[in-house]
Amino acid sequence: MPRSNRPRRPVSGKGASGRGAGRKGQEVPELDLERARAGIARRESAPDGEWMVRTMTAKNAEKTYICPECSTAVMPGVAHLVVWKDDHLFGAAAGLAERRHWHTNCWMSRSYRYH
Repeated sequence: MPRSNRPRRPVSGKGASGRGAGRKGQEVPELDLERARAGIARRESAPDGEWMVRTMTAKNAEKTYICPECSTAVMPGVAHLVVWKDDHLFGAAAGLAERRHWHTNCWMSRSYRYH
């Protein structure tokens, strides 16, 4: 017997997939895939240590920062990277507290000189 493509239970009418209502009648928030992809930090190894690097999308870049490599502003609305030391001397929390915002090109072409 062939399977039916019709839903077996009534659809609430919200959302393309029929998942409009959550448990106990609460609305399920729409998943922001761009934010989910951008929020994941990756680990990078370099001659100057272990780094955690997270992409900041242009949509989420809301403040002005100074890039530590070129000393110019990372303007709001410009995609960039948030970088912190993973192997910080005082632990991961201290490394995260000292995170910096880099232009993507500056991070990719940075020099490994010790300042």
